[in-house]
Amino acid sequence: MKIGELAKRSGMAASAIRFYESKGLLKAASRQANGYRDYPPETVAVLSIIRDAQQAGFTLDEIQQILPAGFLSWKHGQLLSALRRKLEDIESLEARLAQSKAHIQALIQLIDAKPDDMDCQANAARVVASMGMAGDK
Repeated sequence: MKIGELAKRSGMAASAIRFYESKGLLKAASRQANGYRDYPPETVAVLSIIRDAQQAGFTLDEIQQILPAGFLSWKHGQLLSALRRKLEDIESLEARLAQSKAHIQALIQLIDAKPDDMDCQANAARVVASMGMAGDK
């Protein structure tokens, strides 16, 4: 299939498809006599895998390492290992994000607890002093 049809079927821009091909994520397409690229039908599935992997946080290098040269040569052990490592990365990121969220929520509560008769400058000093003491614990 030509690149325009592949772009339509995959939902990706032709420039993205050419980019993935230049990076080695897609096999180089054969060329028709007129010079047009001719992609096999399974390229749609490969592009879907690339898009899904990127959305899951895989880098292009990581994707290239786990993509099979052909679907019959897929290395299941290597793929499962890579997926498990990425899952661990995501879980670690989730933990860091939860910790950051908790710190920000605590800071919001601290700032929001400003006594009505306190001006902003005094409240800022109160918040900074509270944060300093929290860091010493």
